[in-house]
Amino acid sequence: MGQTDAIKPMSPPQHRATLATLSLASIGVVYGDIGTSPLYAFREAMVAAGSGETSPGPVLGVLSLILWALIIVVTLKYVVVLLYADNHGEGGTLALMALAENALGGKVFPVLLLGVIGAALFFGDAIITPAISVLSAIEGLKLATPVFEPYILPITIVILVGLFAIQSRGTAKVAILFGPLTAGWFLVIGAAGAAHMFSNPGVLAAFNPAYGLSFLTSNWSVGILTLGSVFLAVTGAEALYADLGHFGRRPIQFAWIGLVLPALALNYLGQGALLLRDPAAIENPFYRLFPEPLLLPMIVFAAIATVIASQAVITGAYSLTRQAIQLGLLPRLEVRHTSEAQSGQIYMPQVNALLLVGVLFLVLMFRSSSNLASAYGIAVSGTMVVTAIMAFFVIWKGWGWSVWWAATLMIPLAAIDILFLGANLLKVAEGGWVTLMVAGVLLLVMLTWRRGTNLVSQATRREDVPLSDLVRQLESKTPIIIEGTAIYLTRHPNHAPAALLHALKHFKVMHERIAVLSVRTATSPRVPPDTAIKLERLSSRFSQIEIVCGFMETPDIPQALAACQASGWSYDMMKTTFVLSRLSIKADGTTGMPIWQDHLFITLINNAIDATEYFSIPRSRVVEIGTQLGV
Repeated sequence: MGQTDAIKPMSPPQHRATLATLSLASIGVVYGDIGTSPLYAFREAMVAAGSGETSPGPVLGVLSLILWALIIVVTLKYVVVLLYADNHGEGGTLALMALAENALGGKVFPVLLLGVIGAALFFGDAIITPAISVLSAIEGLKLATPVFEPYILPITIVILVGLFAIQSRGTAKVAILFGPLTAGWFLVIGAAGAAHMFSNPGVLAAFNPAYGLSFLTSNWSVGILTLGSVFLAVTGAEALYADLGHFGRRPIQFAWIGLVLPALALNYLGQGALLLRDPAAIENPFYRLFPEPLLLPMIVFAAIATVIASQAVITGAYSLTRQAIQLGLLPRLEVRHTSEAQSGQIYMPQVNALLLVGVLFLVLMFRSSSNLASAYGIAVSGTMVVTAIMAFFVIWKGWGWSVWWAATLMIPLAAIDILFLGANLLKVAEGGWVTLMVAGVLLLVMLTWRRGTNLVSQATRREDVPLSDLVRQLESKTPIIIEGTAIYLTRHPNHAPAALLHALKHFKVMHERIAVLSVRTATSPRVPPDTAIKLERLSSRFSQIEIVCGFMETPDIPQALAACQASGWSYDMMKTTFVLSRLSIKADGTTGMPIWQDHLFITLINNAIDATEYFSIPRSRVVEIGTQLGV
C-alpha cells in the first residue's frame, strides 16, 4: 500500500489540499537534481555533437533526443511503471532489491549483487551531483564579467563546505522553503525557455522522434558520443523512485506531469531556439536565455537551486547507508536523528565527511562543469540498468504477470538504459573512471563485510549450544543466583549467547532473570508496532525477546523493552545489566578470504561503532565479555 492510499478516505477539499501540499514538497526534494540539468545538459550535448554545428539538423536532433529521453526514461519507466513497484510504500534500489528477493521466494545472490551494485553506483553519483551542480551555477559569473572568473572555484568550494557543515544541524527548518523555491525555479526557467521558443516555433518539430533517430544514424560514432551527454538531462530520475516513501506516488506523478516536465521541455526548446538564432550562445545557452540585467539574480537563484539539489542527494546517501547497515551490507555507523518528529531526518558524520572529501576532490581535479560532465552519467545509467533488471523480476513474480508480458514491458526500457550506459562508458578515460573507482571500492567494501560477517557467524556457531538445552540444564542444576536482570544480546536467538556461556563458565553465577535478545531486520522498510516485538517465556527465569525492525528504521532497544511491559514482562533499567560479546578478530588466513580482504574486514570492524551506541543502550548498564577469533 502506497502512502497516497492513506489520502483516499479524506473529503475532496482535504484530498486536493493534501495532494497539492505533498506535490509542492516533492518538487523541492525529488526534482532538484533533474531540475538543474538544463544548466549544462544541452550545452554538453551540442559540444559532443560538434561545437560548430548549430544548423537546424543537429540542434533539432539533440533536442529530440533530450525530449524523448525525458518522455521514455523518466515518464514511462519511472512515473508510469516503477512508482507502482513500492515496498510497503517505500522505493529505492535496496527497497527494490528486497522486493525482488521476496518475489523470488528468498535471498538470491544475483539479486543481492544487483542491489549492492546499484547502491555502490548511487554513492558515486552522490559525490558528483553537488560538484557539477554548484560549479555549473557559479560559472555563470564569468558571463556577467570576466573579473569573476578566478573566483569561481573558491566560491564553489565555500558553498560546498558550508553545505556539508550545516548537515549536523538538520534540514527540517530550511526544507520548508525547498518546495516553493524549486517550484519558482521551474516556473522561471520554463518562462525563459518559452519566450525564446515562441520567437522560433520551428523548434517544436523536435517532438518528432525522426529527428533524433536521423541524427543518431547519420553518424553513429558522433551520435553515440552525443547520447552520453544527452543522458545528463535525465540524471536525477532515480530520485522519483528513491523518495517514493517520503511523499507517495500521486504527488510525485502530479508534480512531474503538472510542472516539472513542461518546464524542462520549454527550457530545452528555448535553448535550442536561441542557438539557432545566435550560434555564439553555445558558450552557455542556459544563462544566455536571460537579459543581462537578470543575469546576476539568475546566477544567485541557480546557486540556491543547486544547493537544494545537492541537499537531496546528501540526505539520500544517509538514508541509503542506513538501509545498507540494516540489511547487513555495511558495518554499524553513527546515526544521529535531527528531528524529533520525522524519523527519516538523520545525519551520519562519517558519511558526511567522506562525501565532502570526495566532492572537493572532484571540484579541484576537474575545475569546470564541462570537465566534470565526462565523469557524470556512468553511475546513474548503471543504476538505471540495475533497476530495470530487478523490476522485471518484481513485475513477473511479484505482480504475477506472465514472463512474456513482463519482458515486453521491461526489455525495451532496459535496452534504452543499456544504450545510455554504453554511451557513457565511452567517457571512462575522460573522467568516468572516477565514478567507477568510487563504486568499485564501495562494492568491495559491502561484499567483504557481508562475506566476513557470514564467516564469523559460521565460526562462532561451531561451539553453539541450543538455548533450550541450556535452559533445561540450568533449571535442573542452578548456579549461584544474583539479584537483577541480565539481557544478553545475540545474533542467533535459538542458541545460547557466547557471553552467557563465558559468564557461567568463569563466574559460576547468573542473574535471577535472564532475557536473550536478538534484533532482526525485516525485508520491509518499516514494521508495525504490534509485530515489532516478540516475547516468549522459556522458563521461570529465562525469556526470549526478538525485536524486528524495518530496513529504514534504527533500532532502539530500551524503547522496545519498555514496550514489553505491556505483555507482563517487568523491566527496570536501574536493575538491568546488558551483557554483550566483544569479538577480537585476528587475521590468520584460515577463512578462505585473501589475507588483504581479512585485513579490510578487520579495519571495517574496528571503525564500526559498538552495539551499545547503535542500539541506544546506556553505557553505565553495559558489561562486555571478550572472545578472540581468527579469520
